[in-house]
Amino acid sequence: MRADLDENGTVNYRMVLGEQEVELNPLISKHLTLNFNGHIDCLHCGRKIKKSYSQGYCYPCMQKLAQCDMCIMKPETCHFEQGTCREPEWGESNCMIPHYVYLANTSGLKVGITRHTQIPTRWIDQGATQALPIFKVSTRLQSGLVEIALAEFIADKTNWRAMLKGSAENMDLKAIAQELKPKIAEKLASISLKYGEDAVIALDENVVDLHFPVQQYLTKISSFNFDKTAEVSGTLLGIKGQYLIFDTGVINMRKFTSYHVSLQVN
Repeated sequence: MRADLDENGTVNYRMVLGEQEVELNPLISKHLTLNFNGHIDCLHCGRKIKKSYSQGYCYPCMQKLAQCDMCIMKPETCHFEQGTCREPEWGESNCMIPHYVYLANTSGLKVGITRHTQIPTRWIDQGATQALPIFKVSTRLQSGLVEIALAEFIADKTNWRAMLKGSAENMDLKAIAQELKPKIAEKLASISLKYGEDAVIALDENVVDLHFPVQQYLTKISSFNFDKTAEVSGTLLGIKGQYLIFDTGVINMRKFTSYHVSLQVN
């Protein structure tokens, strides 16, 4: 799915089906059926595969692509400067560029990182109802080091089940940021000493509020899986993060990138 944030802070979703994009917000409250036809194409090389790895790739591509390396999940382990990046050119374009460390309110308070080009997409994907960039750093590795420092005091993961049961209560993210920054001052100084004074820059940004198109949340979460059930059907109650919320359960569409799926509005 693709999504953007309008001027009112509302998230608008589109489902990519082949060369078509279907607007999803207008379909909320309607009965939908999704059918997986058993065909999966690798997102990178296009070959037909039986199993998807790293959300859309064949096994060989997952093994060789930098975007599938472990350091994407754990940026503090970035090994570009050691000369061992799987794809140095990709690393230059995606990792050796400015990143932001942010606070977000998803299922509760969390810290995260994102490339400057992925704001606000990253917050949308995580189902954040509030987000606040608090540091700008020079590279992905440095963002990971700052995130690890903050993770000693707050979570760095989202509880997706809690996120799908409703919106967390609003938080004063700016006040929380002011409380956290002194706690990691020593580690920030160490990062700046190693990578330069401009490696980590503290920000004073405004909180971004995000409103997801959800008509009704579920009290009990059960998830669909195209690998087990080819058909998903129900009344669409809303969309949050990368999840479609039906009255019958939820499905993480990001997980099934590269699956050939048809959509029917009943």
